[in-house]
Amino acid sequence: MIKYDAVVIGAGNGGLVAAIRLLQGGAKVLLVEKHNIPGGFATSFRRGRFEFEASLHELNDFGTADNAGDVRTLFDELGVTDKIDWIEIPEAYRVISRSEGYDATMPFGIEAFIKKMEKYCPGSEPSVRKFFQLADDIRTAQAYTNSVNGNTDSKLMVKKYGNFVRTGSYSVNEVLAALKMPQKAADILNAYWCYLGAHCDDLSFIHYASMVIRYISRGASMPKARSHEISLALAERIYELGGDILYNTEAVKILTDEKDGGVAGVVLSDGTHIQTRHVIANCAPHVVFGQMMDKVPESEIRATNARKFAGRGFTLFLGLNKSADELGIQNHNYFLYDTMNTAAQYEAMKTIEGNSVQATVCLNRAYPECSPEGTSMLYFTTLYMTDCWAKVSPRDYYKVKNGVADRMIRRFEEDTGAKIRDSIEEISIAAPMTYARYCGHPQGVIYGYESQYWDGLTPRLMMMGEDHKVRGLRFAGGYSMRLSGYSSAYFSGDITGRQTVGDIKREG
Repeated sequence: MIKYDAVVIGAGNGGLVAAIRLLQGGAKVLLVEKHNIPGGFATSFRRGRFEFEASLHELNDFGTADNAGDVRTLFDELGVTDKIDWIEIPEAYRVISRSEGYDATMPFGIEAFIKKMEKYCPGSEPSVRKFFQLADDIRTAQAYTNSVNGNTDSKLMVKKYGNFVRTGSYSVNEVLAALKMPQKAADILNAYWCYLGAHCDDLSFIHYASMVIRYISRGASMPKARSHEISLALAERIYELGGDILYNTEAVKILTDEKDGGVAGVVLSDGTHIQTRHVIANCAPHVVFGQMMDKVPESEIRATNARKFAGRGFTLFLGLNKSADELGIQNHNYFLYDTMNTAAQYEAMKTIEGNSVQATVCLNRAYPECSPEGTSMLYFTTLYMTDCWAKVSPRDYYKVKNGVADRMIRRFEEDTGAKIRDSIEEISIAAPMTYARYCGHPQGVIYGYESQYWDGLTPRLMMMGEDHKVRGLRFAGGYSMRLSGYSSAYFSGDITGRQTVGDIKREG
């Protein structure tokens, strides 16, 4: 029988990092991936003469060599930073909202951001400055929490990280109201909410503030060869460290020990049995507990079913036969909203007909050479907050998804003034069914479990010990303790990999 110290299921972002951390800790590791390439959503694909990025709009918290973010520091530790050719994103975002009449383009850099906000909303500077000071306190507290794997000293938290404790149970909008931030400034600051998949009446302030300060203070980056360049670099590093990767191979069963119910092995799709006491699953707990394990503790079933799926993905990819300048595409990252009331916008995203939210990216604005000379590419993304696509019949599927794509194109032209329809050379559409088929995510969910009051970033980080109910089984990726997003997935793999190394060493 083949034996490994640990098996990682799924070569997505979290799984790749977890495998490296295990190897760095001295473990013998097998990474199993059902696709023929690594990366999961972190990949690219070609249509005609265009190579489209599948999912990454920009990598948050990476920074530069002299202003390194936490992701860059992690990549340095993993040994992959220099394997990737990076470009910097030119500005933070442009938000356009119809009902309020907003059209604001926000820069990177805290001081530049505060000054630009003051220009759009006179009198906002004191409250926006307080927001960033508070966010920095939170970032420091989170660094401490991560360093002790969630096993925090409550007295130390109160004494040293008081602002973290004070804001820990409040939503984004509750704290911004306490800071007396003008509504327009709060609206513009909250533009990034859809990337976290929860509205600002319900989204944890700690979660949002820590993301915003990292994004604004350190900028964002993108690999020249798309996110798949990161995936390939991580996979290469696994080989360098002596790890094994099996592609075109699906893990179909996690075996458990009759004595303690813990992990005893993994069965692969070709019938191979792998003996191991440790599995890191870079996939949904719904899949693991519902399909891959015969015996699951009732507490795990209850906890998993209590959680709420986050956004289901829909993306439109366009290859255009004119340059961004010729078409009037001015920015890299657009948010287009009907209203800046995030709760109302979230509610509208529960139906196909009512959802007109979109985040649109033109990579040419950061990297002009990403497509052939005289051309450009656009990616349009939205989320659906219910399983509304399950109601679409197979007969109507193409009609419905083409209708959504048509509305996205029309909305972008109307809101930005750019004329793109007549220049479309290549078009590809990924609906929730596409994501469900490609990565096996239930309902086509791309954001894992939704961040809720009881199940947000802070509770998950602080309850990591309690979440570890099946001996030898941990999770990485968008469904684990760091929630969704590229940066979060990398850090989940980092934490889970290091935790499993500790488990192995304790077992001797």
